[in-house]
Amino acid sequence: MSFSSPLLLLCLLVVPVAVWAYLRLERLRERRSAAWAPPALQPNMVARPPSWKRYLPTALLLLGVAILLVGFARPKATFHTSSQEATLVLVLDVSGSMASHDVQPSRLAAAKLAADRFVQRLPHHYQVSVITFSDHSAVVAAPTHDLDRVRAAIAAARSGPQGTALAGAVVRAVQVGDSVKGSAGSSKRPPAVVVLFSDGGQTAGRYTPQQAVQVARKAHIPVATALVGTPDGIVTQALKGGYTERIQVPADPTTLRTIASGTGGAFYPSLASVDIGRTYARLGSRVGSIRKTVEVTAAAAGGGLVFITLGALLGGLWFRRLP
Repeated sequence: MSFSSPLLLLCLLVVPVAVWAYLRLERLRERRSAAWAPPALQPNMVARPPSWKRYLPTALLLLGVAILLVGFARPKATFHTSSQEATLVLVLDVSGSMASHDVQPSRLAAAKLAADRFVQRLPHHYQVSVITFSDHSAVVAAPTHDLDRVRAAIAAARSGPQGTALAGAVVRAVQVGDSVKGSAGSSKRPPAVVVLFSDGGQTAGRYTPQQAVQVARKAHIPVATALVGTPDGIVTQALKGGYTERIQVPADPTTLRTIASGTGGAFYPSLASVDIGRTYARLGSRVGSIRKTVEVTAAAAGGGLVFITLGALLGGLWFRRLP
């Protein structure tokens, strides 16, 4: 508890003065009554209420005044509350192999649907970002609360070159999650998690999976990975002369499993096994708290008036007068 105007707490000195004045007045009443009848005979002449009943209305009145005087100093309460801030970074593999139809309607289309389900169930106040990658990565939606923008970025993803710079995409996603600033009052970066959808494999890029794991572990950002596709994936490529080439693109879980286990994330061997609730639960368990200071002057004033009113009502009900 702190106060914006602590010097005004000196007004509380009025309360002990009022208590002294009240006790003084009670003694004067007893002396005056003794002039009319001996104290020993007074109980036979007038019914004397219990002591607690005599003093309770006055005590409530003085308590209310004390609380009102505290309110003059503008008290402020400080408490910690859950920040409710976190960042989800969705990473979509858009390399050429994601055009395979071994997963209906295609690997990429199925991954986009899974990513959209994450957005639909995004907890309130969380931010989300979207990154696409093939032989290079691109942030198509920076961390934002605008879910319509995020869904549009997911829907616009298209498969591109054959290269797969998977480790580089993980590094980029970790950097995005690590760059988010907390709201006012929070000195720590909000927790983040990366969810990556890919058919696996590392065929391009300057980062190795081991380097990506080190970057993620240093930032304390787990990477959950979901394998998209089967061992029977095939894509066709147009050649000169009207010919087409069938290229086998079997899904490879090795790199995805390595990244997930090395960063503390979950590995999902298929899109059907993806547990969105588990991902958000683990992220929510890392949500911190922020310190908030709120002025409670109105509460002090309201509490003081309640006690004053109650004391006045009891005094009027029991003794037909104010305390």
